[in-house]
Amino acid sequence: MIEGLLELARRRANGGADALERRVERTALAFEAGRLKAAGVTEEAGANLRVLHRGRVGIAGTTNVGVGDVGAQHAVPLLERALASAELGEEIALAFPSTAKLPRVDTYVARAADAPLDRLIQIGQFLLQRLAREGCQVNVAIEREVGETRVANTAGAEGTYRSTGVAVSADIWRIAGDDVLAIGEVVEGSDLPSDDALEAVVQSITTRLDHALRIVTPPEGALPVVFTPAGLSAVLLPVTQGLSGKAVLQGISPLANRVGERVFDAGVSLTDDPLAPGRTASRPLDDECVPSRVTCLVQGGGVQRFIYDLETAARAKTESTGHGQRGIFGKPVPAYTNLIVGEARVPGPGSRVPGELGGGLLREVNDGLLVDDLIGVGQGNVIGGAFSHPVALAYRIERGEISGRVKDAAVAGNVYELLKRIGGLGNDARWIGARFAPSLLLEGVAVARR
Repeated sequence: MIEGLLELARRRANGGADALERRVERTALAFEAGRLKAAGVTEEAGANLRVLHRGRVGIAGTTNVGVGDVGAQHAVPLLERALASAELGEEIALAFPSTAKLPRVDTYVARAADAPLDRLIQIGQFLLQRLAREGCQVNVAIEREVGETRVANTAGAEGTYRSTGVAVSADIWRIAGDDVLAIGEVVEGSDLPSDDALEAVVQSITTRLDHALRIVTPPEGALPVVFTPAGLSAVLLPVTQGLSGKAVLQGISPLANRVGERVFDAGVSLTDDPLAPGRTASRPLDDECVPSRVTCLVQGGGVQRFIYDLETAARAKTESTGHGQRGIFGKPVPAYTNLIVGEARVPGPGSRVPGELGGGLLREVNDGLLVDDLIGVGQGNVIGGAFSHPVALAYRIERGEISGRVKDAAVAGNVYELLKRIGGLGNDARWIGARFAPSLLLEGVAVARR
């Protein structure tokens, strides 16, 4: 379908066009209370067309895609909708990239794509058996995606790649009176998880559960707080929002006009790597035909650059960094792929998840918190750096060791102030979704009882 779309667009849109076609087959399994509850397979397909006509951008999408005549019959109405959208679209001097050599990155693993349902069920049953504990309920979810993406434009650039992704999540619930405890872990990648990775999921959950069985009084005051890789979202979210070229153009980024300036502690580095092996967000090109490349955003505490798609780059009078991402019905927006926090070496596919809580940072803390999960992250206007969240899962640290789990506590602070001086980076760097990060020790975080 995409060839027909672009051929029509060459004749009708005087500024050119680009298009994306994506097909995904998704297999999902859910285990609840120790047994398989649901399993199903769904297929999705769609195409997105963007045109530049008379200096204005128009967008249209459809899920009516097919092959041959079946796909071609939907091309004309899709183009008509895109052209109609351009009549009301924004004016922009958009330039579509021309043909370029694409980097090599492995995004497809046949073993994962071809794994039978029985193999996925075995993974779920293994976790159920290993996590079984009296008085607790264990849930497991497995999702396998097999996809194909094609992107092309009227300037001659194009790229096609297949992808696989497997996500396995497990959580254990314990309800004792009014105390509801939920602890989970996720492992994901482009291949099936290894036995070591599954065993590490078990170790991670059971270790945190054992520490959580004893409830202690939370501390109060401006204290050292260790954020685990899973608990770092509240700290990193304002920074990643501030490093978006879209936020800079909107005038809301605190990091605007600070490229080359030391903003954070020298130990703070942040890189976006769409070429990381074995990750589901990796790709040889973005959704606008821009070849993928590693982008250093923060190095040694200094801001290096922002992420841009074609539109935001055009408005900022710079070049796209290859971060264009689009769905079937919306226009492309700048979005991250694989975020690497710190300077730790990223392990290869199939590596196990480290199990040490705090990554060796706890011995530096006389009295403080270890935060593994917070409530309400992402709600409200967070780009300014301020955060204030109740803890969902946190532990008190006393004399360098975990003394127990805390309830009814909250943490607060300003990310931009806290990251000016960090207490240390842990040795437990690991993947949490599309983010690779270690534990982080921050001094002077406000801790309050609720």
